[in-house]
Amino acid sequence: MTNPRRDFPIFDNTDIAYLDSAATTQKPRCVIDAERSFYERGNANIYRGAYALSIEATEAYGAVRKKVADFLGGVPEDGVVFSKNASESLNLLAYSYGLYSLSEGDEVVISIAEHHSNLVPWQYVTKKTGSRLVYMYTDESYELTPDEINKKITERTKIVAVTHVSNVTGTINDIKAIAKRAHEVGAVLIVDGTQSVPHMRVDLKELDADFFVFSGHKIYAPLGVGVLVGKPELLEAIPPFLMGGEMIEYVYEDRATFAPIPMRLEAGTQNVGGVIGLGAALDYVSEIGFEAIETHEGKLYDYALKRLSALPYVTIYAPPDREKRTSVISFNINGVHPHDVASILDGCGVCVRAGNHCAQPFMRYLGVDSTCRASLGIYNNEDDINRLAAGVEKAYGLFEKYLTRS
Repeated sequence: MTNPRRDFPIFDNTDIAYLDSAATTQKPRCVIDAERSFYERGNANIYRGAYALSIEATEAYGAVRKKVADFLGGVPEDGVVFSKNASESLNLLAYSYGLYSLSEGDEVVISIAEHHSNLVPWQYVTKKTGSRLVYMYTDESYELTPDEINKKITERTKIVAVTHVSNVTGTINDIKAIAKRAHEVGAVLIVDGTQSVPHMRVDLKELDADFFVFSGHKIYAPLGVGVLVGKPELLEAIPPFLMGGEMIEYVYEDRATFAPIPMRLEAGTQNVGGVIGLGAALDYVSEIGFEAIETHEGKLYDYALKRLSALPYVTIYAPPDREKRTSVISFNINGVHPHDVASILDGCGVCVRAGNHCAQPFMRYLGVDSTCRASLGIYNNEDDINRLAAGVEKAYGLFEKYLTRS
């Protein structure tokens, strides 16, 4: 793999070690150019014009739908729905599918490690329907064990909603095992793939997830575009979440009919420029290839783990099994608040996330209020890790005398 860092204009203009890709990735030049080109050369509203510019915009938008389908293992194109982000996709599933399919006594199973976007909607829907929210809890290695999966997913389970990769610990969940158990009891599986899609090859046919969501901005695409992929027969049964625009077929004074999927679930004017940028991002990642991405990020992860583990005052929250983690390292300097650490690192030109990472129940379960989180992208290198380690040492040095006194 050639040096991808050169493809990202931000590093030409800013001297930073950007280690916050789990929050959002930087954008390569090809993505920026693709979105700019749409607005400069092809801007028109899709579906709504009989003129050439609108037809071309519609075709370009549809071409990205096919790219997404191919990128995820060749799923049906009509199973690909565009949204603003993974949060909107998960809310769509909760409010449309969950609200209409759950009854009193049913159960929705999620993991304690879920992002709030895959937790709070299910809190609302289960309360609204009289169903019950059940949590799978991780073990001391931050993993969901087979026993926990089998014990919590039962004949009462109607929906299982789980993250593919934890945005706190980087744990890779065994989605195939969860899918097998869910389908054994007749449940539907929803997977939040936001933290997996940028870092590993995802084949939805192999995973056998019924629904899968991700955000474009986590995989080098523009902000404001997300994806929901579902098995077409399940999407067909979902009533519209939002209404208006091209999701309409016919409207009468007392009723309306709706377009077929996926258009039925894409109300209003879409972020066409963002979708075009998403297509360019998927092309970019495909050109590099996941074998190269996993090798590059894996080496950097191991190096970062080695550097941080060598510091006796640092606690790391990561699975011990290298095969079960990816690209996210949460850590704390013992006795120093993560916000203070992140501020000091910022002064060193190092960008990390500090806080609860939109996973407050998981943080409480881990017994910590917040952590620092360094997360990798294809543009990172060993110098970024060295700057991180040096910044952590500096932060500890600034607080060391106060820690000693306490």
